Amino acid sequence: MMDNHLPETESSPRLDPFLEPYFAKHHREKCYPGLIFRQGKRQMVQINVPADDLPTLLQAKPSSDNDPDSGKNRPEVKGHAEEIKEYILKRANKGTPWILGTLTANVDPSKIDIIKLGRGICLVVIPRGVKLDITDGQHRKSAIQDLIMGEFGEVIGDNDFPITLVLEPDFNQCQTDFRDMAQTKQLDKSLLLSFGEFEGRVGITKRVVDEVFMFRGKTEKIKNSPALKKKLIYTNNYIIRAVSSAFTNDPNNELREYDVNQASDSLVKTLNQFFSECSHSRHIYETEPEDLTIEQVAEFRENCVLGISVGLDILGRLLYYTYNQHTMSFESSQVSQLALLNWSRNSHLWKDNVVLIDPKPKNPAKPYKISYVSSAVRIAVNRAKTHLGWM
Repeated sequence: MMDNHLPETESSPRLDPFLEPYFAKHHREKCYPGLIFRQGKRQMVQINVPADDLPTLLQAKPSSDNDPDSGKNRPEVKGHAEEIKEYILKRANKGTPWILGTLTANVDPSKIDIIKLGRGICLVVIPRGVKLDITDGQHRKSAIQDLIMGEFGEVIGDNDFPITLVLEPDFNQCQTDFRDMAQTKQLDKSLLLSFGEFEGRVGITKRVVDEVFMFRGKTEKIKNSPALKKKLIYTNNYIIRAVSSAFTNDPNNELREYDVNQASDSLVKTLNQFFSECSHSRHIYETEPEDLTIEQVAEFRENCVLGISVGLDILGRLLYYTYNQHTMSFESSQVSQLALLNWSRNSHLWKDNVVLIDPKPKNPAKPYKISYVSSAVRIAVNRAKTHLGWM
């Protein structure tokens, strides 16, 4: 862990004596060191603000009553600020690092003073009563404010938050700024999982993807769908649902109470056993990614339900019935029974539940339509359990 203090050179001159007269003069106002920069034909200033200052310094002006012109940004999304609070508290209570992105606000430059000190360095003086209007970050501000004003104030009180301050008096331009800042593309789920914290089902999934030969090198870790040209079969998001189901029969369970290493060891061993014993997956399992052909991958994805996300959903839920909560392991003999099932798309086990026959297919050689709804998965699982005599 890095030390909280930045390294200093002993001979470096300090600016405190130079800056102190300015802070003394403006002690009744809010005064922050800042950096001036230009972007998009306008002048902006970057300041860092203590958490305690944010509730009185920043204000959100969300639109309301179906009237976009009633505010400078979108209506508040219910529950989003609470999600941010939970994220901060979870990390802070564990003593692990957390981060919130820079907030953006605007203010009429005539309402504040910027004392230029040279080389883009400045002091920003904000008189009492002047508010900075949030352009981006209203939910972060709400979360911080709730924490500061509530019983968890000490969790966040000693932190600082950067604000990019746009010197802009034009209301219409402020609305345009919000629209422009909202153009970022939402991150794909697989990428979010790849960068997720190594705990719970995210940590287990990372181990599974790296150590199960069926997945290693054959899984898309960034985008939402696997690219056939790259000979990829799965995505992180396919696999994480199966991981949760294998332990809890719930594809959305976060598995927060599970020990990552212990659970991973058990599931990795089980999945390697299953895919190596299953005749439908054995060749893909045993072949290194670079030795597979696009045609082989395409055929597997087209003809075997284990090559699509719904197949992994079914497998995960069936593995749950082989899991012993007391020994925290999967029953090997039952896993072998699962491997003997007919996992091809034309199997009676999946017919009319997850695999539907298109009466008028565009390609007669590919008459199958796949249903991903939870009710179809449940029917498929029950049919497989009945076939195995597990009902």
